[in-house]
Amino acid sequence: MNKAEPTVPQAEAALDDQAAVATAPALEVTNLGKRVTLPSGELTILDGLSFSIARGEAVAIVGASGSGKSTLLALMAGLDLPSSGQVTLEGAPMSALDEDGRARVRGEKVGFVFQSFQLLPSLTALENVMLPLELRGDADAATPARAILDRVGLGQRLHHYPRQLSGGEQQRVALARAFVTRPALLFADEPTGNLDTRTGQAIIELLFELNAAAGTTLVLVTHDEHLARRCRRLLRLDGGRLVAA
Repeated sequence: MNKAEPTVPQAEAALDDQAAVATAPALEVTNLGKRVTLPSGELTILDGLSFSIARGEAVAIVGASGSGKSTLLALMAGLDLPSSGQVTLEGAPMSALDEDGRARVRGEKVGFVFQSFQLLPSLTALENVMLPLELRGDADAATPARAILDRVGLGQRLHHYPRQLSGGEQQRVALARAFVTRPALLFADEPTGNLDTRTGQAIIELLFELNAAAGTTLVLVTHDEHLARRCRRLLRLDGGRLVAA
């Protein structure tokens, strides 16, 4: 028996669903709060944050040290759970998922770039970039990993270990690893914080070049106002509250 063709109402509903997905925010934060209990009492790190980030948008989260920037990034990525409120990442309600569910969403949707590079020291540059592809079960991880390492200027460093690379080269490997899965959303936490000014500027240019080519939604945590101004929008935190969006 042939599979029944969808009716007109069913087809229209499917199109409506596709349109809703396409226009939905990449990331939505609703009444987000984070509190921890200390011997001296309860400490509020984030308090009642609400905002959304459109697909393909580049947003910088700025604020003084201790304002809650890194905590917010961890909550948005599902690396930590909020005390209250909700994060919806590419349609997935992160705090409603268990740890395996959040990890699955990150593996499918998210890339990361960190200040400290977070490369595995026992793996070569190529192996570090192949790793997220292997973890999600891609049959061929080497070909795309080689291609993006060549694109970031490290085609001659494939078999070097992190200890054999400069800071700027390590961050290029980290960028390649972040973009190799073609993530819908990229989180970058102080990506130039461990680099000198000249090297940091080169990494900024490369980050935005790769991001524009991939059409990725970029969420950038930084104290560098110059870097922040490269983004379309700034979210400013002060004492755990959103003071500008």
